[in-house]
Amino acid sequence: MHTLAQIYGCTDQPLVDALAVMAADRTRGWWEEYRDTLPARVLDLAEMEHHATALRVTQVINVPGLLQTPEHARALFREAAPALPPHEIEYRISHRIKRQAVLHREQPPPYTAIVHEAALRMQFGGRDVARAQLRHVTETSEHPAVTLRVIPFDGTSFPTTGHAIDYFHGPVATPDTVDVDTAHGSELVDAAGQLEKYRLVLDRMEAVALKPGPSRDLVHRITQDI
Repeated sequence: MHTLAQIYGCTDQPLVDALAVMAADRTRGWWEEYRDTLPARVLDLAEMEHHATALRVTQVINVPGLLQTPEHARALFREAAPALPPHEIEYRISHRIKRQAVLHREQPPPYTAIVHEAALRMQFGGRDVARAQLRHVTETSEHPAVTLRVIPFDGTSFPTTGHAIDYFHGPVATPDTVDVDTAHGSELVDAAGQLEKYRLVLDRMEAVALKPGPSRDLVHRITQDI
């Protein structure tokens, strides 16, 4: 990698070092076991989470995937359009839950979830599933690597179009990647200008969100209301 960098005249040494480390990591990830059963973009999400040095996500309607319970995930996948066959739903649930191990490894990446109150009040799967999901969100938010920030309904600003955003930080800024969840599927973004835009969006959303303590308090109140 360093030889190639010299040939192509790349003088960004931190970038070259980061790419060299990534190229040397040839470990077969757990997500490869799903290679023949799930779309490549679903597997890419797990791989990017695995290699990220930090994660920042936003959600308006759904609880973020790394905070979901199996029952909540099942309710969401059953609403997919076009409909997913039962066996694929179960594969997707299994894959989603295994992704959550990234938050519990020895040195987990810092994970910030910015969630709108609307996502916390949706009752996918019914009241029992919704209550269990909110309790799980509260418990997970107490993990040292996890920061939960909730944007309440009575907020006066909402600096986003509502698309779910997953921002994967690399060891240096250049390898950063954003996954934007749209109606026609996920879009991966890595152009410098677009990365700067999404960092600004995330910063502005975090600025109007409640602090972690009040966020947990709001989740607890919503759990009692359901």
